Amino acid sequence: MSRLRDLVAAELATPIPEPIVAFAQYLAGVFPDARAVLFYGSILRTGDLSGVLDYYVLTERPPAGWRGVFTRLLWPDVSYHELEHGGETLRAKVASMTLAQFQRAVSGAGADTTIWARFVQPCALAWAAEGVREPVVDAVAEACQTAARFAQALGPEGGAPRALWTALFQETYKAELRVEKAGREASILAYDPERYDHVMTAVLEDQGGPLEARARTRLRKAWTPRKWLGKPLNVARLIKAAFTFQGASRYAAWKIVRHTGVKIEVTPWRERHPILSAPGVLLKVWKGRRKAP
Repeated sequence: MSRLRDLVAAELATPIPEPIVAFAQYLAGVFPDARAVLFYGSILRTGDLSGVLDYYVLTERPPAGWRGVFTRLLWPDVSYHELEHGGETLRAKVASMTLAQFQRAVSGAGADTTIWARFVQPCALAWAAEGVREPVVDAVAEACQTAARFAQALGPEGGAPRALWTALFQETYKAELRVEKAGREASILAYDPERYDHVMTAVLEDQGGPLEARARTRLRKAWTPRKWLGKPLNVARLIKAAFTFQGASRYAAWKIVRHTGVKIEVTPWRERHPILSAPGVLLKVWKGRRKAP
């Protein structure tokens, strides 16, 4: 994957704002055995630090205790973090998994589509432990290769790169339990269409041309179980997150005040029991909205 890898390596090394790097360094200290921190999402292109930053933390091993048991079976873990930096409060939603899990996921070997579909989109390597940068570059390049191969199988035969990527994102959104506006795939490609052209061109060059008919047929067959298992897998992750989302109460409180103006106090009890406290919080939001002029 020489040309593709070079493209990915350059993209991962793109300079990002210092506060984003500082938060990544902070997360590297929070997560035991952190090996790398990837930054992605809309703020990568907008630079708007008032929203929630999106990170993936790759670790050496799963968490200890019962949380680690669930993580081995159903990754990633999700958590919410805040950091005071330069007189401002930065906020981040963080997904975490082991580097080994990430490497398997980007290969497309399992039923999951979320990792390689996510990391074929732009991202930056915000922090890496010594000796880990190259394996992460390899993994993200493999995510791009996996996505491009499925795009060739699911899109029109001989289609232009944009048509192939459009078909891929349409199919992955159908397979996942996500609430997306119609045409979401178009907005992803519209931000930097030439970048996706370059990724597909690099993949085609590295594999020696478009996929042959036999390979396209094999990948279309391989897509069927991913299509049917995608939503149940997402549901299982949501159930897991309901019980393991660290910082869920603080994240919800911030979202509520941002969208409704109703301030919710995050008490120790609410922090420990976000599900049990949810009815009371919703009642307070409802009353607060009714009182608003």
